[in-house]
Amino acid sequence: MKHKILQLLKGSGDKFISGQKISDELGVTRTAIWKYINQIKEDGYQIESISRKGYRIISSPDILTQEEIVDKLDTKVIGKNIVHFDTIDSTNIKAKEIAANGEKEGTVVISEEQTAGKGRLGRNWTSPKNKGIWMSVILRPDIDPMRVCMVTQVAAAAAVKAICEMGIDAKIKWPNDIVVNNKKICGILTEMSGELDKINYVVMGMGINVNLDEEDYPIELRDIATSIKIEEGKAIDRKILVAKILNYFEELYNSFVREEDIEKSLEVCREKSILLGKEIQLIGKNEVKKAKAINIDREGRLIVRLKNGKEEAIISGEVSIRGLYGYVD
Repeated sequence: MKHKILQLLKGSGDKFISGQKISDELGVTRTAIWKYINQIKEDGYQIESISRKGYRIISSPDILTQEEIVDKLDTKVIGKNIVHFDTIDSTNIKAKEIAANGEKEGTVVISEEQTAGKGRLGRNWTSPKNKGIWMSVILRPDIDPMRVCMVTQVAAAAAVKAICEMGIDAKIKWPNDIVVNNKKICGILTEMSGELDKINYVVMGMGINVNLDEEDYPIELRDIATSIKIEEGKAIDRKILVAKILNYFEELYNSFVREEDIEKSLEVCREKSILLGKEIQLIGKNEVKKAKAINIDREGRLIVRLKNGKEEAIISGEVSIRGLYGYVD
């Protein structure tokens, strides 16, 4: 009921909506409405109430709920159902749990804070409260399970397009990191449940360091990780950025799944790549090789030229990629 009242308040814009009108539309008493209004205020909304006029929202809190994002979405499926948490261990863990129980495609699990956020290879992901975008999208693509890894590059393309549209010069470090000024601001983790010839579900998790401050990072990460706020010198509207990412993601994801066209995403990944043309290190379990990154092929593999002149296609997850002297340099 609280959500329905909030929708009515937001739908009235800066105009008052009377308690009687809310009561008539929702079939609840004026006393019940007053109690729900107080609960909405506790969530951080500033609401003006005037006798004989009713209620109106003066300001909304910086939270990533369905009500705060839905009016910015142009999607048909992605983000139409947002499951919001104040704090959670991991949005990917929760998304996998509800996906296994049949939750529909496009559902987004998003939290203001993660206590056990994870990146690739099980690495910890710093996820402080109300400062980043920590979200996971449930997908059920009808594609060959071997092509699921390409969802990561669809997501990377969507994220970099959205971030650049906010006026930030962002690049992609193949396959799943977004960087600004040579430091990581975003990581993508795609996980699948399936069989040899069938996908049960895919969870695409994304963590974006939006408004973190330097002190939010452990000292050992400050040379490779940053936030948009640190690099731009100002806070960014998280709600607008979430909506832009989901809008671009649905467009590129539909091209990939329905039209079997991954090129739209790969074109972005090539154009915005921070690695192509650079000398890099390929860090495997037992050896480190130097090579030059020369292309991303039609399968989303990184094509490198080794010191002996041979070309090799690197599959995501096989090795870690580093610059010769640092994270990307």
